[in-house]
Order: sequence, then C-alpha cells, then structure tokens
Amino acid sequence: MMKKKSISASKASLVFFLCQMISALDVPLDLLQPPTITQQSPKDYIVDPRENIVIQCEAKGKPPPSFSWTRNGTHFDIDKDAQVTMKPNSGTLVINIMNGGKAEAYEGVYQCTARNERGAAISNNIVIRPSRSPLWTKERLEPNHVREGDSLVLHCRPPVGLPPPIIFWMDNAFQRLPQSERVSQGLNGDLYFSNVQPEDTREDYICYARFNHTQTIQQKQPISVKVFSMDSLNDTIAANLSDTDIYGAKPVTERQPVLLTPTGSTSTKVELRGNVLLLECIAAGLPTPVIRWIKEGGELPANRTFFENFKKTLKIIDVSEADSGNYKCIARNILGSAHHVISVTVKAAPYWITAPRNLVLSPGEDGTLICRANGNPKPDISWLANGVPIAIAPEDPSRKVDGDTIIFSHVQERSSAVYQCNASNEYGYLLANAFVNVLAEPPRILTTANKLYQVIADSPALLDCAYFGSPKPEIEWFKGVKGSILRGNEYIFHDNGTLEIPVAQKDSTGTYTCVARNELGKIQNEVHLEVKDPTMIIKQPEYKVIQRYGQVSFECIIKHDSTLLPTVIWLKDNDALPDDERFLVGKDNLTIMNVTDKDDGTYTCIVNTTLDSVSASAVLTVVARPNPPFDLELTGQLERSVELSWIPGDENNSPITNFVIEYEDGLHEPGVWHYQTEVPGTQTTVQLKLSPYVNYSFRVIAVNEIGRSQPSEPSEQYLTKSANPDENPSNVQGIGSEPDNLVITWESLKGFQSNGPGLQYKVSWRQKDVDDEWTSVIVANVSKYIVSGTPTFVPYEIKVQALNDLGYAPEPSEVIGHSGEDLPMVAPGNVQVHVINSTLAKVHWDPVPLKTVRGHLQGYKVYYWKVQSLSRRSRRHVEKKILTFKGNKTFGMLPGLEPYSSYKLNVRVVNGKGEGPASPDKVFKTPEGVPSSPSFLKITNPTLDSLTLEWGSPTHPNGVLISYILKFQPINNTHELGPLVEIRIPANESSLILKNLNYSTRYKFYFNAQTSVGSGSQITEEAVTIMDEVQPLYPRIRNVTTAAAETYANISWEYEGPDHANFYVEYGVAGSKEDWKKEIVNGSRSFFVLKGLTPGTAYKVRVGAEGLSGFRSSEDVFETGPAMASRQVDIATQGWFIGLMCAVALLILILLIVCFIRRNKGGKYPVKEKEDAHADPEIQPMKEDDGTFGEYSDAEDHKPLKKGSRTPSDRTVKKEDSDDSLVDYGEGVNGQFNEDGSFIGQYSGKKEKEPAEGNESSEAPSPVNAMNSFV
Repeated sequence: MMKKKSISASKASLVFFLCQMISALDVPLDLLQPPTITQQSPKDYIVDPRENIVIQCEAKGKPPPSFSWTRNGTHFDIDKDAQVTMKPNSGTLVINIMNGGKAEAYEGVYQCTARNERGAAISNNIVIRPSRSPLWTKERLEPNHVREGDSLVLHCRPPVGLPPPIIFWMDNAFQRLPQSERVSQGLNGDLYFSNVQPEDTREDYICYARFNHTQTIQQKQPISVKVFSMDSLNDTIAANLSDTDIYGAKPVTERQPVLLTPTGSTSTKVELRGNVLLLECIAAGLPTPVIRWIKEGGELPANRTFFENFKKTLKIIDVSEADSGNYKCIARNILGSAHHVISVTVKAAPYWITAPRNLVLSPGEDGTLICRANGNPKPDISWLANGVPIAIAPEDPSRKVDGDTIIFSHVQERSSAVYQCNASNEYGYLLANAFVNVLAEPPRILTTANKLYQVIADSPALLDCAYFGSPKPEIEWFKGVKGSILRGNEYIFHDNGTLEIPVAQKDSTGTYTCVARNELGKIQNEVHLEVKDPTMIIKQPEYKVIQRYGQVSFECIIKHDSTLLPTVIWLKDNDALPDDERFLVGKDNLTIMNVTDKDDGTYTCIVNTTLDSVSASAVLTVVARPNPPFDLELTGQLERSVELSWIPGDENNSPITNFVIEYEDGLHEPGVWHYQTEVPGTQTTVQLKLSPYVNYSFRVIAVNEIGRSQPSEPSEQYLTKSANPDENPSNVQGIGSEPDNLVITWESLKGFQSNGPGLQYKVSWRQKDVDDEWTSVIVANVSKYIVSGTPTFVPYEIKVQALNDLGYAPEPSEVIGHSGEDLPMVAPGNVQVHVINSTLAKVHWDPVPLKTVRGHLQGYKVYYWKVQSLSRRSRRHVEKKILTFKGNKTFGMLPGLEPYSSYKLNVRVVNGKGEGPASPDKVFKTPEGVPSSPSFLKITNPTLDSLTLEWGSPTHPNGVLISYILKFQPINNTHELGPLVEIRIPANESSLILKNLNYSTRYKFYFNAQTSVGSGSQITEEAVTIMDEVQPLYPRIRNVTTAAAETYANISWEYEGPDHANFYVEYGVAGSKEDWKKEIVNGSRSFFVLKGLTPGTAYKVRVGAEGLSGFRSSEDVFETGPAMASRQVDIATQGWFIGLMCAVALLILILLIVCFIRRNKGGKYPVKEKEDAHADPEIQPMKEDDGTFGEYSDAEDHKPLKKGSRTPSDRTVKKEDSDDSLVDYGEGVNGQFNEDGSFIGQYSGKKEKEPAEGNESSEAPSPVNAMNSFV
C-alpha cells in the first residue's frame, strides 16, 4: 500500500488557522489599543510547598499596561510583603518560599488586572493551594485468617492528599503483587480477592501511596493473610477432638457470584462533560466470575470504550450528555450470575458556543460583541466593563446590553474599553476579555513584501495578505504587473485577505499582487508563487517472506522535482529502525542481513522534501522452522495402545503441515529414537499402537515448509507388559560353508520385538525328501547355528522359531537350504570348435550331469590361448584368456582371435565352490586374413628421373604374403593429382628403384601388402625427383613412420626445408569422415607421441608444418591393438643423454675416490663389486612429451628388447616383428557372451611364460636398471 502526505496541504491547514486568527484584525502593537491578557496561570493551581510560587500574568497593549492583583476579593499590596515581587514589565508574581516563606500562608484566590488609558483586562480567578502528602495514621492491623475459597478485601485507606495519590500494592522486596481475574485492585485502592487460594498466604501485603506533585511515596504497614485449606483444617480439628466427637470441616464449595463493589443492586454516578467515565464492578465467587458490561437501551460508544482491570472497569473517554444512561455489569460463573446497574448522569461546566472577539471600529461605525455559552445546567451570562460589572460601570451612550450581546452604535474614540463576559453554573465558569478599540487608520499590509510561496502541483496554494486598517479595508488580487483583477470559481478569497488557488498547476506560477484600500488610503504588495512537480515513489517496497538468518532487501526508487532535495527515511512499525549494523540503508533500498524473528514487521519508506512527503510500506514476514511442541501427555494407557497429546509450539509464520512422533525404548535401546508415525498439522492427539515389553518414551517433531523443529522434551515413560513373541526371525537361510556342514542363519529380532525377557530361538532342520524327523535345538539370542556331519550338497528343510520366558511365537514357515558344496567331479565332454572366420570361433560342449556338479551350477568357463602364428614360428609368451558363460549353457563365441594362428582351448564347469577339472585341450586354427600395413616405407636416392623405395614387411601378416601393391601419381604445383600407376611386387622383395620419372616432380605413393584373402591397409609417402642434381626447391616431410601400442603411438618423420619450422600432427580413424584432430609439436622436434588412442583401431596420420600453407606429409595408416609391444628409440646420439652419462661417470669416479679413502682408513667399501655387477647401459628412448626415460617391457624379469626395435640410421622407426601383446604384461579380464555370440562381458587372462624361440637376440639391460644398481 502507499500512503501520501503533502506538506503543502498541512501548511495550508496551518495558514488557514492563522488566517482565521488574523480575521479578528489583530491591532499592530504600534497603534493605540486596550490591554489583552496573553498568559495566565491555571484556575486551579496546586503548587509545591518546597518551591517558590510563580503566579503568571502577561498582557500586551499600547501604551503598555500596568498590573495590579487582588487576593480573596481585596487588593493585594505586594509592596507590603517582602516575600512577594512582581517581574519587571510584567504582572507575574513570585512568592519567595525557599527563603523562609510558608506556602500555606499564601493560599487563596488571586486575580490580575492589566490596565492602560484605553481599558482594563482581568485574568481568571486563580486558586492557589499547596500540595499535601500526609503520613498514614497509625493503626493496628490484625492478621487475616481466611478459609480457602472465601473472598477477601484488603483495605488501603490512603491519607487524603492534594492532589489524590496513586495507589499500588507491593511486597517487602518492592515487587508488585501479581494481579489477575481473581485478585485485583479497585479504583479506591483496596485489594480484592474473588476467592483465596493457599498460595495467597503471605505476611507482606503492603499498600503504597505515591504523591507525584511532591515526588514522595508513603507506605502502609504490612498486612498478613493466612489461608487455611480444608485438609489442614480437618487435621487440626481431628487432633483436638476425641474419636467419639463428630468433626469435619466442609470441603471447598463452589459459590455463585456476589458483588463486592459496588454494593446493592443499583447506584448512581455523575460525571462532567469531556472527562473520563470510570465504572467498576468486582465480584466474589468460585470459580472466579467473569465480568460483562452492557448499556441498557443502547450500545456502548464505539472508539471511546475501553475495558481495564480484567474487564472489571469500564472506561469511556470524552463523555458527553449522550452517554447518560443505565450501565449494567454482570458477573457470571458456572453456578449463576449477579448484576448491578449504575445510573450515569453527565453534567457540564460552561463551554463556549461563541466567545466574544476583539472589535476594531472607526469613529461613527457600529458593531456587536456576542457571548454565548452552554452547560448543564445552563450557565448564567454576565458582562463587565474594564473589570467592573457593567451595571455600575461608567455609562457609554454608544453601547446597549441585550442579554448575551452588547450593541455599539456611532462609536467615538472614548468608546474604547475592555469588556469581560462571565458564563457560570454550579460546575464552573468561563471568563473572556474582548476589547472595543476605536481607531482611524489607513490600510497597511502586514505580509512580507515579495514573499515566495512554493507548492506542489495539484495541491492548494494559499497566498497570504494579512492586513489592517480602520475602517476595514477591501482586498483585491491581481496576477502579474498589469494583470486584471482575479475572479471566478478557480479562486477562493478569504476574509483575512488570503487568496486560495484550490488546485495549483504549473501555469499558476507567477507574481500575484494584493491591493488593500479604505477611505483613508490604498496600499499593495507582491508575492510570488512557484509550482513544483510532486515527489513520487516509482518503485515501491514489496511484501517479502524470508527465512530466518537470510537476507532481504526493500526497494524505494523515487522521482522528484529537480529543484527539491529529497531525504529518505526508513521506519519499522512506524518507529525508527533498530540501531543494528545488520540494517544497511542504501540510496534506493534497505537491506537486512542475517534476518531474525524480531525483524518481522512493516517497513515504511518515507520521502520528504520541503514541500511534500510520500511514503510506501511493505510487510516482512520472517519464517522459520516451528518451535518444538511441549506439554506431552500420555492418557488411556492400555497393554497395546496409548493416547499421546501435546501443545504445538510457535509455527513461526509458516503453518505446521504435520507432526512426526518418535519413540525411545529405554529397556533395550536407550538413547536411540525410532520413527513411530506422523499426523496432520491440525491434529494434536494420536492413538499409538504399542509392543509388549517396551519401556516407551515419546517425543514429537513439528514440520512446516521450512523444515523440522527440534524434538520436544520426552514424555513420561510407559512400560508395557510382557507377552509371547508376535513374529519369528526373518531372512532364514541354509548355506553350507564346508562340504560336510549346514550353516543356518537368520536376522535376529530387535529388542522391542522380543515382547518379553529371555529371548531365544528354536532352530529345526531335516533332510528334504527323506522321511526323517525334525532335529531341533534351542539357542541363545544369536543369529547363526552350524549343523555338522551333513552329506555334500543336499537340500534341507529349515525353520527358526522365536520364544521368550512367556512362550513361543507362532509356528514359523519353512525354507529350503543346502549343505556345503564341493568341487565339480567331471569335465564337460564332446568339446567341438567351429571356426566362423579369421577372428571368431564358436565352441560347443555337452553339459555335465548335475549330480557331479556337487553344488549350485554357476556356469562354464572356456580357457583358450594362442599356440603360435602359422606365418612365423617365434613365440615368447602364452596368454590364456577366459570366457565365462553363466547357467546351463552348452556353447559360446570366442571373439578377438588372430588370423592364421593355431589355438588350444578347454572347458570347465563352475559351482559355488570353484572350478571342476578341465576337458582335454582342443586344437583349432584360424584361416588367413588381410595383412596389416607395411611396417615402414621410405624413399631415398632421388635423381632426375628415379627414386629408390624401401619397405618393411607387415607387423601382422595374418597369412602368407603373395605380393605388394605399389600405386603412385604425380602432384603438380597446385597440388592436383595426375594419373595413377599401379605395380605389383613379389612378396620376397624389400626395395624397388622406380625409373623413367619426370624430373623435379613430386609423387605420391600408396603401398600395401596382399594375402590370398585380400589387400591390407596402405601406407602413403611423398617424394620429389631432383632438377640438375640440385636439392629440391620445396620443403618436404617424408618417411613418416609409426610405432603403435594399445593406447598410444610414436610418430616420427624426416624434414627437409628451412629451419625453425613448427610442426603439427593430424590424425583420425581410418575410413572415417570425421575432421582430422590436430596436435601441436613442442619445438622443432621430429617425433611425437599420440596418447589416448582406442585399442584395436586403425588410424590415419599425417604431419604438417605451421605457416607453410598446404604443406604436409603423405598419409600413413597404423593400427593399435592388444599385440603391440613397447617401442624403443635409439637416443644414443641425443645430447641430453650424453650429458647424463657424463654425470653418472663423474658420480662413479667420486664414489671410487671415497671408497679408496675409506679403505686406506681400514674400512671396506665394495664399489668394485657393484661395478662388476652392471654392464654399460644401453641407450634407451625418451618419452617424447616430457623427456624422461621411456617404458620397458618388464623391469623385473629383464626381458631382452625385441629385435628390430632400434632406430635405423635414417631415423625411421620400424614396427616390431614380435606378435606379443602388451596384455602379456598386465592383468587379464573376464568376458561373457550371449547365445548369438555377441560380447557381453570382459576377458580374464592368466600370464604363462614360454622359452624364447627363433633367432631373437639378447641385448644389454636397460639404463634404468643400470641406474638402480647404484641405489
């Protein structure tokens, strides 16, 4: 919501009020005028007897008036009393009490008279009375002995003071006595007990009277109250009477209400108009009565009626004659009611209807003074002239008194005087001074010349033109210097000269001229009006809901007139913001950090300028998790149920959605709380189901949208009776751990499920399908029992029954278990292998008899391994692979076989104990496949018309090579390809000289190998013939070679061209249309390692140089796979390695010197033995990416490096001749297949080593081991 207030509007109200005052034509003080009383003391003036008495009387007039006083109706000669002085130029009296005077000596009625040559004004009758705070009269107070349930009144009876004291009750510790509907203080100060209770017994009921005028407190003597309960009273009587006496006090009985005050059924009350009406009813009764008020024949006045003192007091403010009538109070409890009627009469001291006002007349004019007042009873009106009753005042032919009016005709200057009107009745009087001043004065304007008025557009503008003149001048307004007179409905002309523009607009801005004229002259004055744009809040604060400890922000964006300077104030609940650093006031917002519950409320943004004010408010609601419930109570306790009730805690502005009930079993799991149930948030009671033999405690958690409350305090404990178990253990199983036992297990019952003490289990078993009796045993509260001496893997019927000291649980259900398993006895028979293609075979076998499995059949495992490659005889390792086929399957697929190889396999049955014996090894062979790409292709000896090609055989021939296919074509300067030429080369060739080529021409070559199955993947290269036996003009990258492993490949190349070329390697999956992936080579090295490759995938690769547009090598194809060995690069010529070896040699020399010195000192240091134990290390490759030592085939076994793994002199890296896979040196994985042979699992391999075959050469150990020998 948005509230708007306009300061200009409030100013208008003030100006209008002032203008009304000015409309009486106040006479400027520089002109002759009778006296006017401006300040005087109140009529009833109670003074502090310890301080000086100051009786005020101030007046104005021309000439300045003189002052005199009367006391008790006679002249008060202040010159004769040294204690009394009058202030200079004032009529105010100062009576010196502090220097020996006594206030009581100056009690009386005082009246001041101010007089000059034009008349005399008088003040009210001022009654001076010193305040009094007398002491309490001494009295003997007897102790009050009261029976429980009776009523009691403790009388205060304070001393009569002036003014009357304020009464309150306290104890000896100066603590106010608590009051309630049962115990309360009456208007007369007495303390009323509707019924007394034992806790009312005390000896320090003290009534205090506070006299505010003298700031003193008087204390009454303490009152003692002793309340006797019926039980204690009966005990006292019994102790003093014989057994034969009849005794016994009546028990506390309930009583219907009886009024303690006021007494009787009716009473009267008189109150004066404008005062506060207080009516009181206090009743006795048990139970404590409740008071209700009504007005007979009418309604209690709205907005002016209040109830105090627990509705025992009816309070009506600002009463009027309409509030007269009968008011009934009704006291009611469950036994009945009592009532009292108070007849209220509202009287009235005199009050003004029309008070006389000063009258300024010019000679010869007429006028009237009117004095009208009302009251109950109606007041009498009397007139005085210059303080003298008008009947005995000097006569004036120009005046005539007509009741409450004095009529003046053809006044002259001598008619000037001050007239007093007195209106009085039995409840008070009114006195008003009004003068008649006869003057002849030309007009004068009292408003400041060129005064500037500023207002807000669309609000009223009031331009002042205060004036004086006699006779009264006429006022006219003009706009602008030469504007016409203002008239019409858009202007309002007030009698005091003010011009009002009800709705000022921007075009109302300008200069306005006020002209005042009478028969004695004319005068004018100019004022200026500026109309400003209103201040607006264009972005108001909005209603916010925030969680406790969160952060919230209210916006207040304003728009205002550019000439006005706004100030923004934020309020909380119409009060200043808390002095807290969490409240951050920005230019356009208010931010509250770490919000707490006390920040809940209404926030108001108030924008003030000098002319207007606007405001906008928004409510902040702070929500939080509810407070925990309290006052938990258990009722209706039964063996298997109880009712729980509670009182919800504060929901913290977010309604409670549900209650969660938890329980604790103090008998079995003390300190552990479990979920019991939950109920809706509107429910505060719940019927809970219980289990036997549980010591329950409950607690309740309230839940709202914000979260869960803290748990309530626990309820009282409730121990249920014991009973037979209601349920048996769950998850009963029988599984043997050995071939000759049966292990019976179950999930034990929880503590509260035992239903009683002595929880045990009856375990029963018998062999299934055998006519045996049940064997049973009773065990303690455990969860396992082992039966020994059972046959191997036979079924058993099993049941487990719970029991306690009171009996058994219901009959349990039976489950089937088995005794322990043993290894299978026989191997699968009739194993057959069907080779599907060069990489896939299908194996069949006959299932074994189930009795020979001796356990749960889990499946069959097929072990298979490669014996040798049919294209070569070398073989170093045997890698056995395992495929598991679950269930009773009788066939499976063997994927990932190598073409043109000899394999063996066997099959084994598997149960829960392990594997059975293997079937006889079955040999099968895979047919030929297409070969891999040649291991390398390099082009050398370029001449004018010839090139020499050299190549290496494929790493995986996958059969018998029958030939090589060479294709080549020229490339022109625009990189366009010429006609393709194909040449078939015998398989036993490893080089070829191409002749009759064009000079200075680039050629692209495509080279692959063939078996009888088909052609393998190709390798590409580019070369250029020379011109005039000169080096080629174009830079080139040639002899790109690869050495691939499972997940990475070493790429190397030769570069001819300008120095400082920046190389990059591009690669992708062979045959794929995806974009080439690009890797930048660090520096100008001619090798790079591609990492993160996929095993068993064919890749294409090429090398290029940055900055040389379109310049890159021919493509090469390589294949990753499980059978790629580690690659080694000759680094013997690397400078860093030479430096490292020098450092090692220096270290050896230092160690020799140290050894020699130690030997000379008598010690021995076997350096020589260590030197003899290690040969010179062979140079090993570096990792291309970080320059550290490369990887080796087996650091532990010191496997010799493969033949052909050294780097050739032309820097071409050859592929390995070995068929060994990197998997040989890692862990195998298991695999599974569907019936159609699709792969669904993983391999599981075991490493088996075989002696080295063929012509493999033995090489030196690696430099890593050489270095380790010094450690």
